[in-house]
Formats: sequence, C-alpha cells, structure tokens
Amino acid sequence: MGITRRDLLTWGAAFAATAATAATGLALPGPALAAAGATTPGGLPTDSWMSGLDGGTSLLDLTIPGTHDSCCENPAYGTEWSHTQNWGVPQQLTEGVRFLDIRCNGLQGAPDELGIYHSDAYQHLRLQDVLDQCRDFLRAHAGETVLMRLRNERAGGQALDDTEFMRRVDHYLDALGYRGLFHFSGWPTLATARGKVVLIADFANPWGLIDWSSGENGYFDTQDLWQTGGLDPLGTKGRRIVAQFDKAFANPSYPKMFVNFLSYAGGYWPKTSSQSLMDRTVYPYLSARTQQRARFGIVPMDFPDLHVNVLRMLIDKNVV
Repeated sequence: MGITRRDLLTWGAAFAATAATAATGLALPGPALAAAGATTPGGLPTDSWMSGLDGGTSLLDLTIPGTHDSCCENPAYGTEWSHTQNWGVPQQLTEGVRFLDIRCNGLQGAPDELGIYHSDAYQHLRLQDVLDQCRDFLRAHAGETVLMRLRNERAGGQALDDTEFMRRVDHYLDALGYRGLFHFSGWPTLATARGKVVLIADFANPWGLIDWSSGENGYFDTQDLWQTGGLDPLGTKGRRIVAQFDKAFANPSYPKMFVNFLSYAGGYWPKTSSQSLMDRTVYPYLSARTQQRARFGIVPMDFPDLHVNVLRMLIDKNVV
C-alpha cells in the first residue's frame, strides 16, 4: 500500500498546490450539479423529502444519505487528499443530504469556540457557521431534520482534552443560544425530530446523548473501513459495503442505527476511490434493487455531486 490520506494530512498545506495540479490530470467526470427544487426518480423533492413521510416513523426506519467529513470542500485547506466534498453544507442539505460529519478542534485566538477540521487542517469554518447553516435550512424546511455527528478530532496544536471540549460544547448550547436547535437523547420519531438537529456525540460526555460508534454499541452498527491491505483494497471495501447493506435489509426491526460509509481513504485520491466504489459496487447494487423496500440507515459518502444518481436512489428507499 502507498501512503494514506491520513498520513498526508500531516504534510500540511505546502503540498496542496502540487496535489491539486496532479488531480487535474485524472479522467473524472465533472460535477453533476442538481438544481434547487430537484426531484428524485420517485418524485420526492430533494430539499424536503422528509416532509411527506409519516411523522410517527422512527429515524431508525429510514435511509438517510450523508456526507463524510462534510465541510472539507476546499483542498487549499489541507491538501487534495483531504478534499472530500464539492458542495458546501447549505447545498448538501438542499440536495437531500441529512447526515453531517462535523469534526472539531479548538480555534486559535477564540478560547471558547470550536473550529471545523480534517485532522489538523482547519477548514476556515467555525462550528457556529455550520449550526447557523443548519438552522437556516430547518427554518425554511420545517418538515426536515438533520443528524449531526459532532466529533472531537483531537489533532494538531488545537487538540482539546475531554473536559475542555465539553466546556466549549456547553458554551455553544447556552452562552451562544444553540440548545433549542438540538434533539439530544434517544432515537426520535420524525415528528419529534422535525425542525431540529439530532446530536450524535463523538466526544466523551456524561450527558446521556446518542453516542457514536465506528464499530458497534447500543446505538449504532457501523461499517467504516477506511483503509486495508491486500491486492484489491477497493474490492474489499466494496464487499464490506454490500455486506452492511445486506445486513440492514435482512434486519428491518434491528434496534440500532445502521451506518454504511461509502468513503475510502487508504492510498487513493478521494475522487478516484469514490468513483471506483460507486461504479464497481454501490450503483450496481442499488440500481438492481430500486423496487426493494429497505431501511439502510445512515449512508455517508464523498462527493455526492459526482454521484447524484446514488444520492437520489437512497432517498427513494424511503417511499418504496
């Protein structure tokens, strides 16, 4: 295996210009931009697809498309290896994404705030910027909800220990007035979650929040293989994706949220690994099952703008 994306993040922004230049030589399709107000093949409006669903439906019974490292849209803020999205959060939400992967460290010069990071690469956004974007979207689309994994990234010179991270989260909730934006405890129904951000804690806390797991705990059953060895690592990743989809299909009453990451980082450009996985595995699997009812849970991906067909097929799973 070559050097991984996670290793390269430590090289810093000095590598960005060379990496970006190399990326332009890749034979990749341009972004398949979806227009505001677009609809899925099943007729659901992408900006408000949850609004027509029964409010008594548990979030556990949904298929929820998401993004991995949701705010890493500019390779200048890190390297091309840390670039995972082309759409910013407002457009992601408009196009139907409902799970955000938000990773934070401290913010230099702002002792009470949290910055958005990919490892130690600051994405030039603060947590309040993302929360304001979510609140604006939910005010305009009151029938929707957003699920947010909030992670203590613990990286670089702005890494925070558990106590300080919790103190800053508390500052956001109370001093900055965001507490009312959130649903905190237990998997809600859509009726309860509408208009709110469902907070998923990927940080130590004693608060009884929904606790994230990259494996399995009382709340989650997660597939997140991001690097592996062997002659065909993307083939291995593809088989893990299919196995997780199949497990979710076979267990419609499972009392945990399935999570199935379509992203892969180990030794590949993010766009090429994403394209290969979609072409070889994800699109064939979903397109062969468009009439099959399933609740696949949270399905985070890189570059949904390059894979609008997959994004919309996932949304349509909720009305088959």
